[in-house]
Amino acid sequence: MSKRYASLVAVDDVSFEVGPGQVLGFLGPNGAGKTTTMRMLAGFVAPTSGKASICGHDIERDPIAAKRVLGYLPEGAPAYGEMSVRAFLEFIADLRHLLANRRARLDYVIGRLQLESVLEQSVETLSKGFRRRVGLAQALMHDPPVMVLDEPTDGLDPNQKHEVRTLINEMSRDKIIVISTHILEEVDAVCNRVIIIARGRIVADDSPQGLAGKSRYHNAVSMRLEHPEQLAATRAALAALPAIADVEVNEREARLTALPRAGAAALTAVSELAARQGLALKELHLESGRLDEVFRTITA
Repeated sequence: MSKRYASLVAVDDVSFEVGPGQVLGFLGPNGAGKTTTMRMLAGFVAPTSGKASICGHDIERDPIAAKRVLGYLPEGAPAYGEMSVRAFLEFIADLRHLLANRRARLDYVIGRLQLESVLEQSVETLSKGFRRRVGLAQALMHDPPVMVLDEPTDGLDPNQKHEVRTLINEMSRDKIIVISTHILEEVDAVCNRVIIIARGRIVADDSPQGLAGKSRYHNAVSMRLEHPEQLAATRAALAALPAIADVEVNEREARLTALPRAGAAALTAVSELAARQGLALKELHLESGRLDEVFRTITA
């Protein structure tokens, strides 16, 4: 799919498929084309060229059938502000033509998103976090097989983020889920596939582990010292090891990160050095890689 606004190319020939059981993290810097792509998938914006289909239903040729199988949480979670939360969710249930299971679905989304305390409150008076939860509730109302979520945890506190991520993990067993986000910890928490978009084009498509493996910190060894005064001497000793290519120092945390040479067993070398020098360590671990560093490199 592509989307152009006059001379501006917002999305440039983006193409991908997502299958059942996949939670796709759709990442990119601001202005990369994430939200435009989500809107085209949901049928809110027509592509300039190309097409999108959901469960075999073309979003332009058969929009009603496509939207029946889609749950969509847009950016900003728009709703009718003058309605109470209860009235809004009942309105959504009516729009979705829920009949026999109407009460069960209402009870489920209200309970699962913890909305009992605000049911009689108007949407416009809700906090940003509660508005987001109401938006998630309407997307889940008809139990769709496909979910497209634009910044699903935006505005939520840490406890609420944990609840939503748990819900996404539960739903991923039998749903297709696409999450647009700029929060890299969200990718680690819920995604098993990542697409990175920059300047309207896909620049990476891999698993989180595959992307992390491209990081210069892949297999780096991080150690935190009990005695900060040992930082300088320990850094020099690490830098002298044949297995180590570079050493980074974080004085505030009394932490050293030893970056390995290609193919070298850095953890073994660093562990043996710590034992020889009798270093008191608060922490020693092998890094799998840093998504934030890969993201910056790919999108620069």
